[in-house]
Amino acid sequence: MRLSVVFLPVIIGMWAALPVSATEDVKPLSPQLPRPVVSEIIGGSAEVVHNYIGTVTTQTEVKLGFPVSGTIASRPVKLGDTVVRGDILAQLDPEALEASVWAARAGVVVAEQQLSSANAVLERETTLVARGVESRTRQEDAERAFASATARLEQANATLARAEDTLSSATLRAPQDGVITETLVESGAAVSAGQPIVQLASFSEREVVVDLGDTDLAQLPRDVPFVARLLAVPQARAVLHLHSIDPVADRRTRTRRVHFAMESPSEEFRIGALVRVTPPPNGAGVVTVPTSAIMTGADQATAVWVVTRPAGTVHKTAIILGEVLGERAIVSYGLELRQEIVIKGIHSLKDGQTVGPRVTK
Repeated sequence: MRLSVVFLPVIIGMWAALPVSATEDVKPLSPQLPRPVVSEIIGGSAEVVHNYIGTVTTQTEVKLGFPVSGTIASRPVKLGDTVVRGDILAQLDPEALEASVWAARAGVVVAEQQLSSANAVLERETTLVARGVESRTRQEDAERAFASATARLEQANATLARAEDTLSSATLRAPQDGVITETLVESGAAVSAGQPIVQLASFSEREVVVDLGDTDLAQLPRDVPFVARLLAVPQARAVLHLHSIDPVADRRTRTRRVHFAMESPSEEFRIGALVRVTPPPNGAGVVTVPTSAIMTGADQATAVWVVTRPAGTVHKTAIILGEVLGERAIVSYGLELRQEIVIKGIHSLKDGQTVGPRVTK
């Protein structure tokens, strides 16, 4: 009993000498807060109508030249001139071509004389054979000479027709209404056959082209009418419809060219004019998501994590994808505008998990 009483103060003293930190370690830990998530609001800027700057161009633009070589005598048109079908665009020096026509006409006259002579010989030989004065061989020779003369006349007429056609082709005329978008050769220059002289853009099939990146292209509405306004004359308007999108991006700018067909454009929409293209407000809300937010299952089904606020829970939502353009994809079914989706860390979440506040980056 005495030993117990002696050691009791020592034990109490040792307990009092323990460090404070040792006693604090036994306190219960506070619950960990849900981690923030990097997310995106679908169509978060849908109320802002996107405007695109485009250029008026044409679906038909050709370079015109002469089918023969020669020297340019005149080129009455210049860059930007408006022409109608049949207008003279350029002319070659006709001197050499006219000489070819006169030579061909002379060849026709010679061939006609030869045919007339061969015909006379044939008639004479035929009469003599009928009287029994001449042999049948002489008549056959005359028939062959007549056939040869006939062929030479046909050949001479073809040569004349070709020479006259070549002479007429020395005048370059507009094949359709349009505007001169480029002049390649000046008067006095020697040109070869087929060398382009001018470039003509047709008025009949005008369109608007816009170069867009993959992000803008993914948000571009499809089956809705657009409105084009001239930058120089904002009062001039035209209705556009999405016609086609180039399948291959430009190597330098990494943009794709979008073609809009114009609906009865006015004369103010000239080739080369700059326009502002605007989709209607009700057509601006295209649902797109980053490809980093998409989960693909073993059955190739696609889904995303949708965050429900203010509870902050995530739910796996199946979606159907449309066209994939670069780092974004169009969602055909499964999502709506203003929904919040997780775009990073998608493989570390569980259905019904609570997450923290939204982080944009």
